Amino acid sequence: MKITIRMDDITPDMDWDKFYRFKSILDKNGINPLIGVVPDNKDEKLRKNPVKEDFWQYICGLQQHGWTVAMHGYNHLYSTKESGLFPIGDKSEFAGLSYKKQDDMIREGKRILKSNGIVTDFFMAPSHSYDKNTLKALKKNGFYRITDGFGENPYEFNGIVFYPIAVSKSDSLKSTKDGIVTFVYHTNTMNDKDFEAFEKMLSKGQFVSYDEFFKCNASLRSFKEEALEYLTAKSKYLAVRLKRVASQKKS
Repeated sequence: MKITIRMDDITPDMDWDKFYRFKSILDKNGINPLIGVVPDNKDEKLRKNPVKEDFWQYICGLQQHGWTVAMHGYNHLYSTKESGLFPIGDKSEFAGLSYKKQDDMIREGKRILKSNGIVTDFFMAPSHSYDKNTLKALKKNGFYRITDGFGENPYEFNGIVFYPIAVSKSDSLKSTKDGIVTFVYHTNTMNDKDFEAFEKMLSKGQFVSYDEFFKCNASLRSFKEEALEYLTAKSKYLAVRLKRVASQKKS
């Protein structure tokens, strides 16, 4: 199983020391990731450092170097408690909003990226949450690829190609199947142990740059596969929630 890397929550005011530390590990291993850039960050939880003044020039440089850039929402503010079509969470910036509202947000997000030199047709939903209105608005605004869903190869659904994330990192590392998935990371919240574990993990699996995905043909997703993905995502969410409740009771 080939494994790619996705980095969420890329903003001008993120924790740059952690970002650079993560990047140095990737560089040492010759891996170019997918990064999710928030067009206009309003999420206080993501604000860790003073704004990097040359942020957009820096991101353009990464894209030119071979990093894949996705638009990561708009403001990264959660406005609903809808789980959407891929229910591994219980909050969303998009799912549950009207088509017009989502269209406005996505169009403005794309305008901001384009005005700063970033052209992409990739979308990354905050908290992995999107609905049918999101997909409709994305296509209208020229986004035809999404980093989400479960599977072992890219698949097409509703006119958009989905590049799947891993259901279980440990299972993907052990898998001998032909296929490709993505491991998701949020460098803002990583600690020393997380970085050490990440570096060690790279020697255990077949890690590749994100553009390896683009060599794969996307298959059409059947209704049965769609239903199975939904149930798997919901089960994963419930398992994580139960684990969190049990941990809180112990403490």
